Amino acid sequence: MSVSYKKLWKLIIDKDITKSQLRKEAGIAASTFSKMNKNEYVSLEVIERICNVLECDIGDVLEIER
Repeated sequence: MSVSYKKLWKLIIDKDITKSQLRKEAGIAASTFSKMNKNEYVSLEVIERICNVLECDIGDVLEIER
């Protein structure tokens, strides 16, 4: 199984936020954001911060691909 952040990238477009803005507002390190761009796992804490900034649920930003 792998993780996909396609929903996140679509959501930030819909909310008219850049990746850079999201990274800064959520306090995410550049290296962590790079992992997300490669669909690699990041901590639940990072996902929680993203959800808080975007006012959404976990299912709105990622999905598990089988």
